[in-house]
Amino acid sequence: MSASYYAPHGGLPGQDQLLTDRAVFTDAYAVIPKGTMRDIVTSFLPGWSGTRLWVIARPMTGFAETFSQYIMEVQPGGGSDAPEHEAGAQGVLFIVEGKATLTANGETHELTPGGYAYLPPSAEWTLHNRGEATLRFHWVRKIWQPAPGLAEPDVLILNEQDIAPTPMPDTNGAWATTRFVDPQDLRHDMHVTIVTFQPGGVIPFLETHVMEHGLYVLEGKAAYRLNTDWVEVEAGDFMWLRAFCPQACYASGPGRFRYLLYKDVNRHMPLRLGTAGR
Repeated sequence: MSASYYAPHGGLPGQDQLLTDRAVFTDAYAVIPKGTMRDIVTSFLPGWSGTRLWVIARPMTGFAETFSQYIMEVQPGGGSDAPEHEAGAQGVLFIVEGKATLTANGETHELTPGGYAYLPPSAEWTLHNRGEATLRFHWVRKIWQPAPGLAEPDVLILNEQDIAPTPMPDTNGAWATTRFVDPQDLRHDMHVTIVTFQPGGVIPFLETHVMEHGLYVLEGKAAYRLNTDWVEVEAGDFMWLRAFCPQACYASGPGRFRYLLYKDVNRHMPLRLGTAGR
């Protein structure tokens, strides 16, 4: 089955539209529906030309503290020769529309939809849209946490369509995860994966764990349990979960349900407040 990747295109609702929407921000989670990603909430970045973005997650004290996530929109001819300004920041790029020309440590790569790039803190990289269509991609950023005996991870350039999803045990393939990084590679302190549920697939218990999450729905719709609430989500919606927020999922169909998932992994818990993700 071919992959589908939803991306926002902005715009503004008409004056005849009702204000009713599904956006919610609580102490445990937030849901940012696709309908809120409009022109008036975009931003721009120094060092980027022909580019705007939606910031859908950022570190917030008392909520999710380890990562930021952008949806980038780069017009033909746009891009950056100096995309990352923060020392120690690692990044994951995931392409949803268009084609990116990425140069990392002197090697040039063409990334198309489904394309994934992991960029360690020391990577020297640039990104440009050399094509004729608008480029849209997710950019997940986190400060890499060094650990004794572990070097920085290598640059990785992959595409989802070349990776076989890993089925969850005892699900008959109804729940599977596409992994871009070996879970046993402890150099990585964050994972960005794609989770796929076939119609009828479920998370059959309330996951309650220390990992923070960003979940951007790429395809389909489902009912998601977040803390004490059931919410309906669809392609283009973003769920942002703090640590220990109970969560579960029921994918009712008619098609498959897929999301891009961030989580922090593989490090000791800092015992000094304010140092998470540092």
